[in-house]
Amino acid sequence: MTDFFTGMSVLEQAFWYSALLSSIIFLLQTILTFVGVESSDLDTDFDGDFHHVDAPFEWFTFRNLINFLLGFGWTGVAFFGEMNDYLLVALATLVGLIFVAIFFIIIKQFLKLQEDNTFKMEKTIGKTAEVYLKIPAHKSGTGKIQVSINGSFHELNAVTEGEEILSGESVKIINTENKILIVEKI
Repeated sequence: MTDFFTGMSVLEQAFWYSALLSSIIFLLQTILTFVGVESSDLDTDFDGDFHHVDAPFEWFTFRNLINFLLGFGWTGVAFFGEMNDYLLVALATLVGLIFVAIFFIIIKQFLKLQEDNTFKMEKTIGKTAEVYLKIPAHKSGTGKIQVSINGSFHELNAVTEGEEILSGESVKIINTENKILIVEKI
């Protein structure tokens, strides 16, 4: 392998080392990601406090460095000898930054696919439910209902403003009040 680098200039060697090393690390990161090991799970010696940032991703990460070096190195290898060295370094830097930007765009698109499945009482309004424990009349006590939200059943406290509703009957949820559902018989 050293014979391969012997006739090259220092700049060309730097591009090749950058391209090859970043490609190997990129492949390892990709494999580890698909296996389920995140780079954030790995222990590092760097102790920076960037967690107060509201962005879903950070600018200065090892993964972004590898993305930059991947674009930088392979652009330098591909266009070496075709243009002035200063222009080549500028072009390689620009392509490296574009690689990082593409990574951010891809991550942003993946984040749009996230779904918020946290249970909120407001989501139950208008839904039909089944009485689990009888609900006393005229808000004189609470009973329990079972309602399905986003494919999971929830057992919740409920009151009614009308007559008593027995177990097994269907009700419609019309409102919430102090974390208790107000229902009416269907």
